[in-house]
Amino acid sequence: MMNNLKLQNSFAHDLVCPVCKHQLINQSNVSYDCRNQECSKKFPIVDGCPVVINETNSVFNIDDYIARKITTMDLRDVSEKKKTSYDKGKYWFSRLTPSISRSVNDFPPNLALEEIIADIDCPPKVLVIGSGDAEIELQGKCELIYSDVAIGHLTQLVCDAHDIPFPENYFDAIIAIAVFEHVADPYRCVDEVYRVLKKRGFVYSITPFMQQVHMGRYDFTRFTYLGHRRLFRRFTEVRSGVSNAQGMVLAWSIERFVSGFSGNSSIHSMLRTVARFFAFPFLFFDHILAHKAPSFDSASGYYFFGKKSDHVLSDRDLINGYRGMIL
Repeated sequence: MMNNLKLQNSFAHDLVCPVCKHQLINQSNVSYDCRNQECSKKFPIVDGCPVVINETNSVFNIDDYIARKITTMDLRDVSEKKKTSYDKGKYWFSRLTPSISRSVNDFPPNLALEEIIADIDCPPKVLVIGSGDAEIELQGKCELIYSDVAIGHLTQLVCDAHDIPFPENYFDAIIAIAVFEHVADPYRCVDEVYRVLKKRGFVYSITPFMQQVHMGRYDFTRFTYLGHRRLFRRFTEVRSGVSNAQGMVLAWSIERFVSGFSGNSSIHSMLRTVARFFAFPFLFFDHILAHKAPSFDSASGYYFFGKKSDHVLSDRDLINGYRGMIL
């Protein structure tokens, strides 16, 4: 079956095998085949997205994408989800339920992209890891790839950050928002980020600290502010700070406290919804809290914006970067 490739040709021609790092060849828009005869791996194209995953190092199976199974997030269009009256009612009720997630980030990814664009003469090549359904502004001023381990309307490439299918020194920037808590080995993933970035390449990451499990079985890790900085110890910090503050921590805790009284999935879901109406007002305090020193000890999440470096931050220098108040 022929597929309309979503990935731009400029990137599609540069894909490499995630297993052996040899070049991949597009076989009639049906699959990408490794040119290395000793490897000979084949990677299918599903719904226009090359599925380029090293199954040995991944929790995902290529066959699941061929079968159109839901992986991690359900990123299908709303029309695909609302097939029954119950689904439609559930969807519209969820639209009326207040969100208990709110960013108070004073340096969101679009501002980071502005700095990257200003720093580089030509339009930068940017890889978004774990794009989800969030489109990033300013994409017209850079060559942007949306990648994920779930296929949605933005997804152009399915890949696992443990083995990024591009050659060394390729990208000018990589953006990973709420990604590194969902990978089995975040240090390996950041090593991959470092590998595919150019010498003066940038990374922008948001990762949670005080958050309950989300995305179920695909949730592994949390980072303190300094833990997050150490994850990017091979990068020179340009800027970092709080992305989500304590109000969000409290809102999530209230939701999970109330819903924890039932192990029945339907009742549990109902309790979570009811709890959100009581919890969401605490989010309004976060614009105040995010800029206070205690937030660096107790925030819901942090962001880091850095540049690839030959210098590795020592742990002694790391602790000198502490910005909190816990003695």
